[in-house]
This record gives sequence, C-alpha cells and structure tokens, in this order.
Amino acid sequence: MSIQQTDVLYTAVATAESGRDGRVATDDGRLDVVVNPPKEMGGSGSGTNPEQLFAAGYSACFQGALGVVARQEKADISGSTVTTRVGIGRNSDGFGLIVEISATLPNLDEATARALLEKAHQVCPYSKATRGNISVTLA
Repeated sequence: MSIQQTDVLYTAVATAESGRDGRVATDDGRLDVVVNPPKEMGGSGSGTNPEQLFAAGYSACFQGALGVVARQEKADISGSTVTTRVGIGRNSDGFGLIVEISATLPNLDEATARALLEKAHQVCPYSKATRGNISVTLA
C-alpha cells in the first residue's frame, strides 16, 4: 500500500553525477562516493556501484524489519546479521536485478528463524517496493 506525501517522516536526497561512472552524494554530505561499473561489467571497479549501494540499504532495512517482528514475537535476534546479494544481468528489455537475502540468527532454531525472515519480508519497505518487480528470495 502506498503512502501519501503527508505521511512522509523523512526524505533521503542523493544526487548522481555521470551516472554509473561518476559520483553520488547525499545532500547532507554524509555519503559521498565514487561510483564505477564493476570489472565484471567492463568497468574499472575502483569505486562502489549502484548494486552495492542497493544491497547495503536493503540489508539495513531488512535487519530493521527483522527487529520489529522479533520484538512482536519476543524472539532473541541479538548477534544477528543480514546479508543481501544483489545481482544485475541482461533480460529481455535491457538489464534487471535479482536479490537473495540471508540471515544469521544464532539464538534461534531454524524453523523460528525462517518464520521471522518470512514475516520481516512482509513488513520491510524495500521488500514491499520490490515485490512483483524483481525476484527476491530468502536463503
């Protein structure tokens, strides 16, 4: 379900120069990085790339969603990590993305961990934004 402009609590602002082979920075200066295509895509690989930035944002957001559902379920996720792998490749209309999310939840049995991941995937804003648009799997 979409939110309305009046519901916005925070807006991140970033500006890119020269697309995939340039620089991207936030308006507050907290993020200012060189971006280059990875070597696998013919680039220098000397900077970060949009897929790494997306993976970083998605993993942080998903970890937050995991915390929300863990509190609701009274589950201990201390010491947990979330890893997001974002792949880019050719598809029928140019390029597309594919995502795999995995988590380490050392204080939970496998069934409980899996159930929490599924619930987090339903509430995570990144998961909601990508649902039906790209393949996202929970590993």
